[in-house]
Amino acid sequence: MVQIGNEWDELLKDEFEKDYYQNLRKFLAYEYRHARVYPDMYDIFNALKYTSYSDVSVVILGQDPYHGAGQAHGLSFSVKKGVMPPPSLKNIFSEIQSDLGIAPPNHGELISWAKQGVLLLNTVLTVREGRPNSHKGKGWEIFTDKVISLLNEREEPIVFLLWGANARSKTSLITNPKHKILTCAHPSPFSASNGFFGCRHFSKANAFLASVGRTPIDWSLPE
Repeated sequence: MVQIGNEWDELLKDEFEKDYYQNLRKFLAYEYRHARVYPDMYDIFNALKYTSYSDVSVVILGQDPYHGAGQAHGLSFSVKKGVMPPPSLKNIFSEIQSDLGIAPPNHGELISWAKQGVLLLNTVLTVREGRPNSHKGKGWEIFTDKVISLLNEREEPIVFLLWGANARSKTSLITNPKHKILTCAHPSPFSASNGFFGCRHFSKANAFLASVGRTPIDWSLPE
């Protein structure tokens, strides 16, 4: 049984019992035994562990985890300290510098954002090494759609940052007018110049949070 350690346990307990999730568990048990899979199995639910339901202020949706050794640790776009930030994350830091004047940090570990209420959620939570989207369509999307739907039900306003077509496809799940949706191109080097650079989502998110009486996010990262 999954133990997240906060409100998500109660909110998602029925989800963990459903047939699709039981089938997903069997698939993952096989994959972790027979292939190299990221993140480590104990890190799969880190996004939910670090950011409890009531604490969510901002949601940043990723697609699936980084598929290189030592990169993924359960938070979308984040890598552990000591790991070179991948190109998409470097572009995120560049936009933060352009938007807010915060110099890029010397690491790519985004835990401090998560602890402030930024839910760093991938729509698929696992991947085989070197094979992006290899765990797509196995059940994770049903699970993470449920997480998004639960957040949509929240009375307290949330900012959803949806970058790229995969993330934007979740707009239909966010129907509560209390929430703010910001969309643009993905920060990948293949698309960042098509609207991610210059989107100013970080200052816009903070302006919205301030307007509804919530604490803005400190987008800088501690050493």
